[in-house]
Amino acid sequence: MNLTIKPSIGVARLGNSRGQFCLSPDSIGGLPYEADQYGNQQGPVRKFKDEAGQVRRQGQPFKIFHEDGTELTLDSPNVASIQWTVHLANKKAAWYQYSELEGNLLYGSQNSYTNRNVALRNPNVAGDDRQTLIVDPGPRSVTGPRQSVPFDAHNVPSGYPAQFPPEKVDHGSPVKTLGDLLTDDQGRLIVLGGYGHAGGNKPLTSYGGSDTWHDDISDGPVYCTVTFNDGSPSVSMQAWVIVGSPDYAPEIVNISALSDTMLDVGIRYFNLVPEMFSNGSFNESYTANYQRDILPIITRLGRYQWVANIQPMLAFTSNIFDFSDNSEANRNNRENYFSYFRQPNDKSNPSPDQPQEQLFRENGPDIFPMLPLNSGSNSVSNMNIVKFLALNDTQYFLLGQWAKGIFVSDPDFQPYPVSPEDMASVGNCVGLPMCPGIEVTWSLQNKEIYAGPFRILDERGPGGYQHTGLTPSRDESEGGGCEPGDLTKRMACPWQADFFQCTIQYVNFTNPSQNKTNSANPIPLPPTYYAYWWPPQSPWDVLTGDFTLGAQIMSHLPAGQQMNYARGINSFVQMVEHWSALAFIRDNNASDKGFPFFTETERTNELFSYKEVPVGFVSGNSEDNETTIPVFYIEDNWRKVKERGERAVKLVKFLESRSFNEIKVAPEGLGLPRSGTRARR
Repeated sequence: MNLTIKPSIGVARLGNSRGQFCLSPDSIGGLPYEADQYGNQQGPVRKFKDEAGQVRRQGQPFKIFHEDGTELTLDSPNVASIQWTVHLANKKAAWYQYSELEGNLLYGSQNSYTNRNVALRNPNVAGDDRQTLIVDPGPRSVTGPRQSVPFDAHNVPSGYPAQFPPEKVDHGSPVKTLGDLLTDDQGRLIVLGGYGHAGGNKPLTSYGGSDTWHDDISDGPVYCTVTFNDGSPSVSMQAWVIVGSPDYAPEIVNISALSDTMLDVGIRYFNLVPEMFSNGSFNESYTANYQRDILPIITRLGRYQWVANIQPMLAFTSNIFDFSDNSEANRNNRENYFSYFRQPNDKSNPSPDQPQEQLFRENGPDIFPMLPLNSGSNSVSNMNIVKFLALNDTQYFLLGQWAKGIFVSDPDFQPYPVSPEDMASVGNCVGLPMCPGIEVTWSLQNKEIYAGPFRILDERGPGGYQHTGLTPSRDESEGGGCEPGDLTKRMACPWQADFFQCTIQYVNFTNPSQNKTNSANPIPLPPTYYAYWWPPQSPWDVLTGDFTLGAQIMSHLPAGQQMNYARGINSFVQMVEHWSALAFIRDNNASDKGFPFFTETERTNELFSYKEVPVGFVSGNSEDNETTIPVFYIEDNWRKVKERGERAVKLVKFLESRSFNEIKVAPEGLGLPRSGTRARR
């Protein structure tokens, strides 16, 4: 019997609500789902936060399917039992500091961590003791309906060498669990991640990874064994789960999503679509499909306007000609459109004169920023430079086929040989740029970590770590498969650091061989261009969306005003503590897909105070006082916060009940963000 787990790679998300959760979307750009306490799926999510303003965790359901697409559950004929086993881990503290693209073996073995002398996190912990830096509760198993088990220190399998960070920390919140496993009424699995905790015993020194710090991001394999009543052989399967940070704009999709990355790997390295790519090259006669391959790129370009101020990209969604017309008469329009997109860099070419180092398309005195108008995967350091974003190789090829007219316009297209469930789970994650990314990083572009298209290669299988635990040092990109924690170990620790610091980027656009003035100076080499990293995951410019009198009194703003998304969270330290106060971006006109209207919702305005500061306070010129600057900040007097209503009282009660210690920053500080600026406009 041929059974598979769907999705093959699932994505759960952190939340700090203790009593409520929702379920991950089952479509790209879809909303999460409501669920009851057992994980039984209900309708689309109504609220992303609970009554105290805390973010609900997002659980990833896993289901079992026959080859013909029908689902198998405990209610299916002849099913005796379904046992699920999941092994989550966090390896961040035992890995290397991230250093842009250094360590990425797609650039060759000379770019390995050791050859580039990339520093370790927690370098004072040596040898076998580095295993103690891993958050590794060991595997957990559930069988039957309505079951649950946590990934904490009280449920460690007998004999497993589990590793947990200190139960008490001097700064932040200790990591005591990586989440929970649930089963619903029919035995489907739901994986819930942690609560967004991050803590350490030393002051923060870096937004990349400060010594002694841990967080509760995680990933790991999902195993399932089905046994039958008639005595026929049991069937075992394997998948993977990633626990990422919250997706604050779930209906807005990255121009190059993680599903696009995995599709590109499958096509170019695993013979997924041999009629498109074989023998190391694309087939120039392959027929693209407009609705499947082209329209999503155009739509995503337009939707970025709701989370970033990118007017040049919006111009390319305005239907200045019929994008679906494949006639020769329309070819000049298509080819002109395509000429505005950068070609992806050749990673095997060490020359700095690559397409992704070019900002403008030039036509005599005319200039226009090329697309997509985002930072590339390394606009920061002077090693392995990638200044501006390009589509991945497969996306770029298909857009080129469209430009030449080698495409059809057919909404009833043949999908690629990847299940919708597999595409959807990772389709709501960042695929590019990767510096390091949001959920995962550039290792997901490397074929060595895959067993096949959209399938992570598991190094040892169930029970393979029972007596040894996990390995802190091996690089799965060299081959041999992945361990629990390998997909997320390259990310910032704590995760809130990269989320706060990597939103916008000043990118030098004149010198292809330099990003910074020198290796020791964090200032981007001028002249620079203002670019964004991944606004669907970390928004920057958003519309306010409080439409009632009471809500506007609390927010101090009218509806419809474009504002900085994180206003009021003014430091990395505040982001670590108050990330759950951020708004979710939601379509207020979701039933009409042609006319979206995205605004903020559920921002915890009760936490923030507001003042209009006269410009004369800065300039010293009293005549400037007729103009004011809006300033938002976090109120540290909880008594004042409690006066802001019933929700504020519940918020303060939650904050006061946490195990949270003041976070300190090292005397030398954290330095400038990678963007080179602290200005948040």
